[in-house]
Amino acid sequence: MQNGISKKNWILIWVLGLAGQLCWNVENAWFSTFVYNKVAPDPNIISWMVGLSAVVTTFCTFLVGTWSDRIGKRKPFVSIGYIFWGVFTIIFGVGEFLPKSPITLVALFVVLADAVMSFFGSFGYDAGFSIWTTDISNEHNRGRLGGALAVMPVIATIFGTVVSGMIVDALGFFDFFVLMGGLVIVIGLVSLFVMKDAPDLIPRREEKTYWKQLVKVFNWKTVRDNRELFWIFIVMLIYFIGFNVYFSYITIYFVNYLGYSFTIAGALQGGALVVASFMTIPTAKMIDRGLLARVISIALIANTIGLLCIAFGSGIVFVCVGMFLAGCGYILTVQTLTAWMKNLYPEDQRGQYEGIKQIFYVALPMIFGPMIAAPVINTWGVEKVVNNVLGMVPGPSLFLVSAVVTALSILPLVAANRLHKQRMLERAAITEQM
Repeated sequence: MQNGISKKNWILIWVLGLAGQLCWNVENAWFSTFVYNKVAPDPNIISWMVGLSAVVTTFCTFLVGTWSDRIGKRKPFVSIGYIFWGVFTIIFGVGEFLPKSPITLVALFVVLADAVMSFFGSFGYDAGFSIWTTDISNEHNRGRLGGALAVMPVIATIFGTVVSGMIVDALGFFDFFVLMGGLVIVIGLVSLFVMKDAPDLIPRREEKTYWKQLVKVFNWKTVRDNRELFWIFIVMLIYFIGFNVYFSYITIYFVNYLGYSFTIAGALQGGALVVASFMTIPTAKMIDRGLLARVISIALIANTIGLLCIAFGSGIVFVCVGMFLAGCGYILTVQTLTAWMKNLYPEDQRGQYEGIKQIFYVALPMIFGPMIAAPVINTWGVEKVVNNVLGMVPGPSLFLVSAVVTALSILPLVAANRLHKQRMLERAAITEQM
């Protein structure tokens, strides 16, 4: 065993986690680029696509998370979700071959295909895999677990930008979607045979019916009894609104504004993130010591400075420095928030609370982020012809707006830290009395 998590489970954490993050990266980074280059350079299509998929993802996590709590199983949801996640990643790429006139029909196809893919992604990853990692861990090893889960999106981004850019340049978008979707399908099939639920996981039927248990969490008492957790959720909400202002458009910015190829754009993003990922090693110890707010504060400062470098800097050096600092901020924020939240989830409602997390982590940020981005691009972007269609391309202003929103995350962090310190003092007092 390693810190209470077996070697087999660590392997599964990395394989399932990386596969899932690769698929999310394909959606977040390449679906938008695909739409710009193969459908129409219209940020409104991306806004609808991102917003609808966020709502679907959250809705699915609530439904399936509650279901998995009641039956006391995570494995079936992981396996089934991953298999169909891969299938609909491939189906999304079919949009390349649909007639572009009228544009409304192909736009509707990509928006709905992305929504269905997101449903199964949430089915397997958020409502299955993510809760399973909580089941098999504890507060003494979640700093390390949080570090692993934070590094995975970075590795996926590195692969998804550097390698994926090469694949798209060499083979095109459809073959790329087939390769990525096929990989997730295979891993979903493998999980059917090698994955096991936590041995102490039991059915949690807190209410007589499924629907009563589902709506139980939607009341003020839930917030009052979990104030620290909900302040963390608000930190997450504001941070990821800022993140989603720019993330779906960053490859578009590098390719269509700065004029880089997909391969170069990927190398710029990936190279900086490789170095940034090493920051999770020292911070894991700080997290396990309870220095949560300190890590996030450092991360927010780095993140904000990085985005400002990209917005105001000129030349490849500023882009690399900016990507490194923004990458550090992202990794450390995700690492710390993951450990912090998992320590506070009620044992009998982990699936439901994963659904609540999705509201603040996915649904609202992916609705409001692109909603902020679209008028910024349309007002301060650059008019260009992309794939023989005139449209607006994002400019540096997008990163300036994102930096401002990201910096506001410090406000709810103060309240969360105050409650965290109070909880630690109460725990210490109880320990002394025993």
